[in-house]
Amino acid sequence: MSIFASTNFKLLNNFSKIMKKTTNLLFLVTVLLFSAVAMAQSTITGTVVEAGTNLPLPGANVIEKGTSNGVTTDFDGNFSITTKESSGEIVITYIGYNSKTISFSGNAALGKVEMKSSQVGLEEIQIIASVAVDRKTPVAVSTVKAADIELKLGSQEFPEILKSTPGVYVTKAGGGFGDGEVRMRGFGSVNVAVMINGIPVNDMENGRVFWSNWAGLGDVTSTMQTQRGLGAAKIAVPSIGGTINIITKTTDVEEGGSIMTSVGNDGYKKYGITYSTGLLDNGFAATVSAAHTQGDGYVDGTQFSGVSYFVNISKEFNEQHKLAFSAFGAKQQHGQRQNRQLIETYRNSERGRKFNADWGYYNGQVTFQEDNFYHKPQISLNHYWNLNDNTSINSSAYVSFGSGGGGGIRGVNKFTFNADGSSEYRDGLYGPINFDKIADENEALGALGSETILRASRNDHNWYGLLSNLKTNLNEDMVLQVGLDFRSYKGLHFQEVTNLLGGQYFLDNNDANNPNNLARVGDVINYNNDGIVGWIGAFGQLEYDVNDSFNTFVAVALSNTSYKRIDYFNYLDSDPLQETDRYNFLGGSIKGGGNYRIDGNHNVFANIGYFERAAEFDAVFLNFSNDNINADAPNQKITSFELGYGYRSEKLAANVNLYRTLWNDRTETVSFQQPDGTRASANVLGVNAVHQGIELDFVYKATDRLEINGMASIGDWRWANNVLDVQVFDEEQNLIETVDLYIEDVHVSDAAQTSFGLGTNYKFGADTRLVVDYVYNADIYARFDPSDRNEPGPDAWKMPAFGLFDVAMTHGFDFGPFDATLTARMNNVFDTEYIPDAQDGAGSTADTALVWMGFGRTFSIGAKLNF
Repeated sequence: MSIFASTNFKLLNNFSKIMKKTTNLLFLVTVLLFSAVAMAQSTITGTVVEAGTNLPLPGANVIEKGTSNGVTTDFDGNFSITTKESSGEIVITYIGYNSKTISFSGNAALGKVEMKSSQVGLEEIQIIASVAVDRKTPVAVSTVKAADIELKLGSQEFPEILKSTPGVYVTKAGGGFGDGEVRMRGFGSVNVAVMINGIPVNDMENGRVFWSNWAGLGDVTSTMQTQRGLGAAKIAVPSIGGTINIITKTTDVEEGGSIMTSVGNDGYKKYGITYSTGLLDNGFAATVSAAHTQGDGYVDGTQFSGVSYFVNISKEFNEQHKLAFSAFGAKQQHGQRQNRQLIETYRNSERGRKFNADWGYYNGQVTFQEDNFYHKPQISLNHYWNLNDNTSINSSAYVSFGSGGGGGIRGVNKFTFNADGSSEYRDGLYGPINFDKIADENEALGALGSETILRASRNDHNWYGLLSNLKTNLNEDMVLQVGLDFRSYKGLHFQEVTNLLGGQYFLDNNDANNPNNLARVGDVINYNNDGIVGWIGAFGQLEYDVNDSFNTFVAVALSNTSYKRIDYFNYLDSDPLQETDRYNFLGGSIKGGGNYRIDGNHNVFANIGYFERAAEFDAVFLNFSNDNINADAPNQKITSFELGYGYRSEKLAANVNLYRTLWNDRTETVSFQQPDGTRASANVLGVNAVHQGIELDFVYKATDRLEINGMASIGDWRWANNVLDVQVFDEEQNLIETVDLYIEDVHVSDAAQTSFGLGTNYKFGADTRLVVDYVYNADIYARFDPSDRNEPGPDAWKMPAFGLFDVAMTHGFDFGPFDATLTARMNNVFDTEYIPDAQDGAGSTADTALVWMGFGRTFSIGAKLNF
């Protein structure tokens, strides 16, 4: 037993020594392996920004070359990527910018990585256009890039891209192609500045923007930025509610192009082609784009057809000088739904919410009672001059020639229907207009001429402008910009006969120089006058970076607006009153603000501004005449201030804004529908308003694939006083009545004072994603009829709240040697019935309100091939 015990002890002792050595060896191998792996790993960090503007580029792709290892930049453009290799290359890509390849060896902090636009001259255009910088420019701002525009637009109107933006309310109005309206913080398009490449496009006489003039703009937009409130625009523009800043594509650095097609509901079809030469050895580059769009329209009698085009030619002479020529526009015609109806009418009509009373048939062809046709090309020549590393001058000379107008009736109104929907001039209850019956009656009148005709109210114009901006870095912390803004505008307003409807002529007695005019097709009738507007402005802006955390700015703009009117119908050619003198109105603005970055996550900002804006053209020449001139029309006075807070982290970006805008001596043109279906307007002078509210928006990166975004907006927008002796005119410019408006404390109409939105963006892969959006709108008040506000009464009718779901999907793939993309979009997925727009009726109830019904479910599917 002792022998066995001794032997066992020796065996155990030897085994223990062997295990100890083995354990030590395994530990050593493990340490060496971990050390080798640790030594091989590299972490590369940096911040991706846009060259020239230092705008962060969130969502840029950062990939280890030759692998699938990659990350995307956060909301501030920051990234951190870890690789198992001790050296190699990373590739940074972002749509619309040249890719960048950077070598690394071990851990590397790249700092600021500047991405140059893949388009020639884009940086210089952004300087002219006053693009705001996130977490630096102290304004409330939202930016939409080209890729999102392509996905979210579909067959919608261009401004509908903004309907998930806080404080923004977009409608299709009557539903005609391009007839949509956009409001920001309760202010209509007259008081929302729309700028394309820094050039203002609001009408020089009335401030309106007609989106049908810009059909096809979505195809050529590089970036669209909304700046709510007074905004960052340096020139004096009507940005009381905000600014829509649209930057078009210029010319691609690389040669290539694309062809696209899309189809949708109600016969929607669109075809387009784009080609770019790329930057040639001689410094020239050119891009051309064209598209054709047509459809029957969701609403009955709103067929449309249009051709849009875009041309950009640039030349780089040297590092100091570049020239860029661009021309774009759209020639279109579309039927309209101008007349609102009682809710009961839509319910009783077989066509439901598609019902439209403003069309019919003539000789078997669809004929519009109300339509719109227009062509407004905008042509510009830009010169970019870099004097040295610190100073540059960017200038744009532009012209725009508008031609077209809106159709309607003249003479006896035979287009109304009885309470039960019947009419001797319509085919069936609530049916289309029987123009043949009207033509038979006109023909029977023979030499007496037509008693009912179709006419067009023309609004042609010739617009010339020059905008020049000098930017200089005074030192490392201060940037000064100064510039000049010249505009010359002539609007030609007249009516012309478009269809005699079977008659021989139409008798018109409105021309003092040609009484008893037997007017035929193409002849001018009813009125004929020119509105001439001149504008001279100067501006300056100083930006001061106090330190790395605190940025401030102050901007001053002065402008002189001159008005002149020529009336060819109401005055004899020999009458000196036919042509007025010029009347000048001095205006301007001063605004300033600051942004303080508390740390890498938090920032606060504030801005305040005072703006004096010249009275509108119709507030000077009252009653559509030259002998009742309001030469001392007071300027409109706007005071606005805003506080904001922003939060940024790797996962979350959020903003909160508080604002208050006071508007005194406001000029407001109220357009409304009369009981017989014809239009009327009231020029309301000296009205005051208060707009205040709070806005929230956020984007949350839940995972690498899922992004959640949302917004909320709660406003309180009210009229602040009553207005006496308001004159009301019909659409023929005849005075109907004079009324007193009791609107104090009545809510401002036509916009959702409360709105909420929630959306998701899910990436199935690098080129495939699904977007779902929900927007809820509430506290929408009907616009008032001045005739029903001649004594104190209740608030305007509040329309029912509604919420809409939209969904869109895009998928990119290789198609042979080409890149291809499929997109699909559906709006109002659940076919919700809703009322987006209304005119108040007697007693301010749902039973008396005249409304436009919103669109039901619509869809579009598109394909694009890049070559």
